[in-house]
Amino acid sequence: MPDVYQAMLDGELSKAFDVWSSYLDARTGEDPQVRARLRSWLESARAAAAESDLVTARALVADMYEEAREAGLLWAPSSPRPCEADGQARDYAKDTLPQVLPQGLRDGLFHIAVSLSVTARRLRAVCLDAATREDVLYVTARAEMALDLAHPTAAQRELDRLKAIARRWGTEP
Repeated sequence: MPDVYQAMLDGELSKAFDVWSSYLDARTGEDPQVRARLRSWLESARAAAAESDLVTARALVADMYEEAREAGLLWAPSSPRPCEADGQARDYAKDTLPQVLPQGLRDGLFHIAVSLSVTARRLRAVCLDAATREDVLYVTARAEMALDLAHPTAAQRELDRLKAIARRWGTEP
């Protein structure tokens, strides 16, 4: 099994490095001592990542977000919400995934992702009861997690569950 999860984690860290680097390169007029400390932590986090000490790198990045918040730096990046962080990590990891995943697996995952999107969109267009709407969100989230981890069997199983719901509601052709 390819290590897609590691690629996602690396993407998340790369995004944080880029965001913090851009912020620290900007002239915001904010507290220079705090910014110098943040720059030092960023360099330490990059060095830790280069030495494959990802636990330390992630801890330093988390500390940077906390330090900026506590110092009241208005223009500093804020810690992204989980959904935003995942989206950003996916965006960064997409460049790495072709090196990690074989073409056949990528094609299969893409096919499942398209089918999932179409089926979910059809279900959103129908006036569903609350329990079914919750089921659709849950099954869709599970399928998306399986896709993120490049697990086509699990993703297909969840897609099949979603299609069964769609058939019950008359939205599946």
